[in-house]
Amino acid sequence: MERMALHPRLKSFRPRLLDHLPDYKRADLLADVSAGLTVGMVALPLAMTFAMASGLSPQAGLVTAIVAGLIISLFGGSSFQIGGPAGAFIVVVYAIVERYGVPNLLIATACAGVLLIVMGLFRMGDLIRLIPVSIVAGFTSGIAVLIALSQVKEFLGLTGEPLPAEFFGKMQALLEALPSVDLLTVVMGGLCLLIIVAWPKSYAVSHGPLGRAFSRLPGSLIAIALSTLFVIIFQLPVETVGSRFGAIPQGFPMPSLPELDWGKVQFLFGPILTIAMLGAVESLLCARVADGLTKTRHDPNQELMAQGLANIASPLFGGFCATGTVARTVTNIRSGARSPIAGIVHALSLLAVVLVAAPLAEFIPLTALAATALVVAYNMGDWRVFADMRHHAVPYRLTLLVTFILTIVLDITVAVQVGLTMACVFFIWRVSQLTRVEKVSDEERNARGLEVEGVEIRRLTGILFFGAVSCLEPLMKPKLKLPRTLVLDCSALLAIDSTGTEALRGLDDFLASKGTQLLLASVRPEPLQVMTRLGLIDDLGNERVFPTLQGALGLR
Repeated sequence: MERMALHPRLKSFRPRLLDHLPDYKRADLLADVSAGLTVGMVALPLAMTFAMASGLSPQAGLVTAIVAGLIISLFGGSSFQIGGPAGAFIVVVYAIVERYGVPNLLIATACAGVLLIVMGLFRMGDLIRLIPVSIVAGFTSGIAVLIALSQVKEFLGLTGEPLPAEFFGKMQALLEALPSVDLLTVVMGGLCLLIIVAWPKSYAVSHGPLGRAFSRLPGSLIAIALSTLFVIIFQLPVETVGSRFGAIPQGFPMPSLPELDWGKVQFLFGPILTIAMLGAVESLLCARVADGLTKTRHDPNQELMAQGLANIASPLFGGFCATGTVARTVTNIRSGARSPIAGIVHALSLLAVVLVAAPLAEFIPLTALAATALVVAYNMGDWRVFADMRHHAVPYRLTLLVTFILTIVLDITVAVQVGLTMACVFFIWRVSQLTRVEKVSDEERNARGLEVEGVEIRRLTGILFFGAVSCLEPLMKPKLKLPRTLVLDCSALLAIDSTGTEALRGLDDFLASKGTQLLLASVRPEPLQVMTRLGLIDDLGNERVFPTLQGALGLR
């Protein structure tokens, strides 16, 4: 019986793909295949870039894009979301790899996947979407800054040890390595950056169907292809994927369990929580973007369960954490996708590249991938909110700036925790300012015929909760002249909590000690239910609680 009572609260498992299959047509398949191939070309360089920026091999990024992308499209709650490695994870993954090693990253990713499934089952997707915009903009922009900093070494061709995860250590290492700048690497990186930024504009000057189709290819793919071609033809002495990581194996890895390091597993709770929360927030934000572009509505809890399955499966093949990705999802939508099958095609197209053309990745220059990551970082940051801060209230500005700075200097987990605490405190403060106890004016009493000798009327407005009970303190000043009867008009009291109930009980005790009787009038059903459940109505007695103000005054 107990299990049956809990069952309706759990989310049923129903992928969005099932909603499309009954009416799926040949035209839909052609549109999805076209969109899937297009977004696959966009995902190819990004998957390798994000993996390498995270301190992993390019193959790890490709495996993540294939496995996680396939599972998220198969089982997700959005019709258009594309999953895979995301820029938001670069800083988090890099720090975990440096502190705990790759095997523990895989374990933390799988455990985070289990946590995401639990969050989806218990319908926590609706709550995660309520995180304030100021916090999301703050940590997203902070991550963008960290991504850009992490790519400076490869973009400039600096030599030396890998950059540390900590911000100040990273800055010091970059300054010390600055004299080793390689001019050829900088020129190649600058040209790649120029191609990536300018390539989308080539569509306006392209002629003919073939030219326009060619101009629709992602600029990052063109930049990487051209720079790789130059390295192969002219044997340019720049650092490449092969010189850093060796050749990418041609084939797909078999699943295997990661090696457990029990000495460090006990310290993985923080990374697990960070991966799960960041993945949940990023995927649901991405799904909301897709909803806005397509006038559809995703299922956030189903999406969380799909993200969980993807993050459990990805480490089994040597991949790492994945989530929904805005750039690839938007590309998918604008390419004409009609269902999750486009995402499935995207994953299969990446698999075909790995099986056929993986050896060519050995010659990709790292500066080209760094240029791609720099553009991603710029597009990822919500820089407009900083320019518009003057239009927002002080609490919004403080929450945004503190979250942004803490993300860069300390850690994204700390930043989000502090940001949420600040947002809650500011919210409590704002709501408390709306809760007031005001004396009903003589003009209103005369106009409504509420004049009764020896009776004072006070109107309680807002929400009487733990952060607003101080509004009752002026009624308990020792030198305040009190009437024979004090009537609290509760018609504008929207809600009350246990602290508010205790505050009213304390007010009644104080007034009784001064010879003043407290009456409650026009209490709404919701506050009245709370007062009754917590015993306040029994303490006052039904004879001191009236449905109308006129009744409390003895008027008809």
